[in-house]
Amino acid sequence: MPDRYPGVVGPLISSEAAARPPVAGSVSSGLRRALMAWYRLEGRHDLPWRRTRDPYAVVISEVMLQQTQVERVLPYYSAWLARWPDFEALAEASPADVIEQWAGLGYNRRAVNLHRLAVSVVERFGGRLPRDEAELRALPGIGPYTASAVRSFAFEESTAVMDTNVGRALARVFCGAATVRDAGEPAVAAVAGAVLPPSSARDHNLALMDLGAMLCRARSPECGGCPVAAWCAWRLAGQPAGGSSTGRTERFEDTVRFARGRIVDALRGGVEMTTEGLAQVLPVAHSARVGAYLEALQRDGLVERDGRVWRLPR
Repeated sequence: MPDRYPGVVGPLISSEAAARPPVAGSVSSGLRRALMAWYRLEGRHDLPWRRTRDPYAVVISEVMLQQTQVERVLPYYSAWLARWPDFEALAEASPADVIEQWAGLGYNRRAVNLHRLAVSVVERFGGRLPRDEAELRALPGIGPYTASAVRSFAFEESTAVMDTNVGRALARVFCGAATVRDAGEPAVAAVAGAVLPPSSARDHNLALMDLGAMLCRARSPECGGCPVAAWCAWRLAGQPAGGSSTGRTERFEDTVRFARGRIVDALRGGVEMTTEGLAQVLPVAHSARVGAYLEALQRDGLVERDGRVWRLPR
């Protein structure tokens, strides 16, 4: 059989690896070689945000990708950069325009945070995103993950980046657990730092992201094609199921997220509506909570009140 991963010596599944579950402290160069060889052949190198080191473009992509699938983000990302190519341009936009442009991506508060971020970067840093972690995390909408992603993908700092896909892959390979919750977030975060290579941390982080997204999926993982299967403690333990599921299900139409999104959608395009009118665009089950939804949206900067009517902020 031809070697799918050039540079990787020996089979991907070895009897030696099966005999002893791995730990983060004993990561071998073989595991890294296998991962990077797979990434060079199979990684998602064509994603537009991976072809840039522009901090602004990286921030836009990372915020858009929060809880949103790659395929859905692609057209929005290109359209956004065409309209607002840098922090200065975005800072000059109105909040209403930003929320309008965001239509269809969900979690509208992310759009408002991006606008606030742009204003802050222009006012405090002359339009240039800082690379210092503390300064990044002090900016609107920048949490620990986004700060690490910007430092790694834009500034090529040697820092671990742990999104949902990376966390799941690390929990399985090194902790023998199905999920981050089962392994414990502190333990997985420690692993993420321990396995960071001495160089090329950017590619390492991207490779782990693709591993989790493409092979080490939450459901139906493709262990047979995994380049690091020989080192995977979860696989060697027989893939024990996670114990973190609550078993509860909720219709999306009954959630607060649905109601907030429907209200913002109703106000797009310069529309102004009363509280009573907005109640009519929601399922009856939400009627008693419309006032609370609007107050929360107002606090988040997503709507504003003008007398008896509500509208997007101007």
